[in-house]
Amino acid sequence: MAKVNEAAAMEIDDPNANISDQINPKFSINVLQLLKSAQMQHGLRHGDYTRYRRYCTARLRRLYKSLNFTHGRGKYTRKAISESTVTEVRFLHVVLYMAERAWSHAMEKRQLPDGPNARQRIYLIGRLRKAVKWADLFSHLCSVKGDSRTSLEAEAYASYMKGNLLFEQDRNWDTALRNFKSARSVYEELGKYGDVENQVLCRERVEELEPSIRYCLHKIGGSNLQASELLQIGEMEGPASDLFKSKLEAVMAEARSQQAASLTEFHWLGNRFPITNAKTRVAILKAQELEKDLHGPSADSVSAEKRLVTFDKVFTAYHEARSCIRSDLASAGSAENVKDDLNGLDKAVSAVLGQRTIERNQLLVSIAKSKLTRRRDDKNEKVTKPEELVRLYDLLLQNTADLSDLVSSGRDRKPEEVTFAEECELKSLAFRAERCFYLARSYSLAGKRSEAYGLYCRACSLAENALQKFQAHTKTDQVMIKELKTLYDECRSYSCIEHATGIIEEVKAPENLSKKISTISLTGADKKVEKYLLEKLDLYEPAISESNVKAVPRIEPFPPAFQSIPRNPIVLDLAYNAIDFPSIENRMKKDKKGFISRLWG
Repeated sequence: MAKVNEAAAMEIDDPNANISDQINPKFSINVLQLLKSAQMQHGLRHGDYTRYRRYCTARLRRLYKSLNFTHGRGKYTRKAISESTVTEVRFLHVVLYMAERAWSHAMEKRQLPDGPNARQRIYLIGRLRKAVKWADLFSHLCSVKGDSRTSLEAEAYASYMKGNLLFEQDRNWDTALRNFKSARSVYEELGKYGDVENQVLCRERVEELEPSIRYCLHKIGGSNLQASELLQIGEMEGPASDLFKSKLEAVMAEARSQQAASLTEFHWLGNRFPITNAKTRVAILKAQELEKDLHGPSADSVSAEKRLVTFDKVFTAYHEARSCIRSDLASAGSAENVKDDLNGLDKAVSAVLGQRTIERNQLLVSIAKSKLTRRRDDKNEKVTKPEELVRLYDLLLQNTADLSDLVSSGRDRKPEEVTFAEECELKSLAFRAERCFYLARSYSLAGKRSEAYGLYCRACSLAENALQKFQAHTKTDQVMIKELKTLYDECRSYSCIEHATGIIEEVKAPENLSKKISTISLTGADKKVEKYLLEKLDLYEPAISESNVKAVPRIEPFPPAFQSIPRNPIVLDLAYNAIDFPSIENRMKKDKKGFISRLWG
């Protein structure tokens, strides 16, 4: 035991024990945390790969300049980065950002509106090859110059880049799967150690890699995933899943083009309109698939935010279909039969688009109603005002009127179209009652009792009228009837409350006025006002108020308070009339008369 301690002491005292570590220091880089921070702060939070690529370019320029590692002022001569070159950790940053710049450039080409064409795809794959090249160099340099954790993270990063390249090339799915699994296993192990932030980042990266792994298994044949399941796993967010989403969209577009061959007609209110354009078929089929998420059995379990996103995708698909139809209509020429079919198809697609617009606005109304009575403390959300609901119901009334005009515009209308127009009129009555009710609530919050009471009574009559017509209609909407009954009861209760509140305020008005008059003071001494700045000039206190005080610091009260001032006394001289003053005629100056005045005097 003594020999062991002596040997240990000799190793500690030996000055040459750690000489290799002093000569070749080990650099440390938290690769995932560094990249996540840069990506979220410079564009990838919103999927802007162009902005992130420009950031990588600017970052590389700053690194080259700070390291004095420029490539010549006149003729460009690239300086290679090798093991002997890496004397600072910033050299490793240079290699890492070179890989990131190439990868972000490739992803930028992937996100083009119509997708990359053949030439752009060749350039995209070339940029991914560059990213793999720099990632391999980064992994090699970190294995020599970095510590064990940095080397492990660099290896996972290189595996991830290789998997992306093979994923985009549509080949060697087993190799791509092996690289993705290797990266996932490294991040799973790294997620068990370190601080909480590092564990969360590693867990997020593992979740981002999962869709790509399952898709590779699907292409190999090791998984029996359906298209709907692929869509579900493609709902994850993050830069690591963007390439998978683009690949999935391409697969779904190919599947839709194959299914669109069987879609030859569009059915709407008993009418059948032929679809001849392949792009129109694909767009309509895409919209119908998205509508299943809105009206399917699992629609109630989907959150409101996701439903709004789905509505936006439905609108995009139907607008694309309408643009294709109208381009065909412009090139139809004088063929009357073809033009009639295209006009009918355009009318049907526009009507369906109007229906989905009304459904989306009704969803917005339900979201706004849920926030109407909620306090601001709940997740610090903004409280909905009644005026916002009034605006939403104005939109619903306009949408309903447009849809009714569109359906009623034809000459020979079928019974289905007539029934649909009547349903639009009934919905318009219900929306008018709801709008009047929330308009009354806005007047009530403003303190206008008489206007609010009148609007509540008007909303009550509108709700009663709409309820009677809904109950008399053949196709009764139970949800709308239930909402109208609730609205009718609320209108009656609120009108009574408003009436009583108005009477109370009118009765108490003289009393409140007398209280206000009795509290009037000329000096304002009874008011509890904090000292102004001019009153505490001799005190060493800050001029601004504290952070928890809402009042604004004031220099002097304005307008100034009333002050009592003395006025001149009133004197009544009563002794003046009783005094007998002496004659003063002898003191008065006498007028001198001339010769002529004496004659006439």
